[in-house]
Amino acid sequence: QVQVVESGGGLVQPGGSLRLSCAASANLFSINAMAWYRQAPGKQRELVARITNGGFTNYGDSVKGRFTISSDVVKNTVYLQMNSLKAEDTAVYYCYADAPGRSAWGQGTQVTISS
Repeated sequence: QVQVVESGGGLVQPGGSLRLSCAASANLFSINAMAWYRQAPGKQRELVARITNGGFTNYGDSVKGRFTISSDVVKNTVYLQMNSLKAEDTAVYYCYADAPGRSAWGQGTQVTISS
């Protein structure tokens, strides 16, 4: 099974930026796609951004134009650059590796947007 570990969460003021990292235990080319999801208290987990092993990306509507997902195949790491952060971006952010028979979730990292 693939293992993924997130890092980079924290407390940021509205309008600020933050970059999350997700390190995978397997070569990214062996993984169909890597994705970031988030879950706020009392809400369902939602897709934030996804990147395939071919480099195609897609985003949740609420983050389009503000968040960017990217990958470093040398480091087997996926990043989520978050700009223009809003209070409603506050959530636990989870990394997900979509690998046939080996999919895995990370433990999550807390992102809090507050002044």
